[in-house]
Amino acid sequence: MFPGRCCFWAAGYPPNPAPQYFVLLVSPVSPEQIQILHKRFKQLSNDEDSLRRDDFNNITDLACNPIRTQIIEAFFDKRNYRQNAVGSVEEISFEQFVIVMSHFLPVPLHNMTEEQRERMRREKLRFLFNMHDTDNDGTITLEEYKHVVEELLSRSGAIGKETAKGIADAAMLEVASITVGRMNPDDFYEGITFDHFLKVCHFPFHATTSKFALIRSICLV
Repeated sequence: MFPGRCCFWAAGYPPNPAPQYFVLLVSPVSPEQIQILHKRFKQLSNDEDSLRRDDFNNITDLACNPIRTQIIEAFFDKRNYRQNAVGSVEEISFEQFVIVMSHFLPVPLHNMTEEQRERMRREKLRFLFNMHDTDNDGTITLEEYKHVVEELLSRSGAIGKETAKGIADAAMLEVASITVGRMNPDDFYEGITFDHFLKVCHFPFHATTSKFALIRSICLV
């Protein structure tokens, strides 16, 4: 049985959950967590049965988050519902809300095989990858990465956008050297694929430079 399979029934939300949602949760969700999430869902939606993007404007903690847009879009990205779909939706149900929220829960350490834990970790990394691959093309391009770097570094006022651009360029080249290998001066690195992303996330932290550490911290923000 998939961990957390009974959670919707136990909590009673919604009354008649579709069976496929049980196996779409990335991490197990307890009945208590379901109740908390349902209460939050109703608060954000003004007691409606669906959430729209504008409803997330009521979350004050998101207001100053440099990747606020990516976080909100993650809830409406069909790729994150684990049903092999692409594109986005205009509103989400409570079940979809819980599926996306399950990506943020920790991987259980007990009652699970190492293979199951590794599969969960991979799903969570795929979720993070999707968050930065904003055009759904399977690659985090330099422009997509540069935008996040500029938002993170220039918003504080410590550095300008040109400096942030230079840091993004250097970090992307460093990722290319690790994931692709030695590149010639005329070679063009199209961007970070999901396989490259996995290498970035599993690369030993002590072996990274400050620029490489920056790109990993942004990917895992």
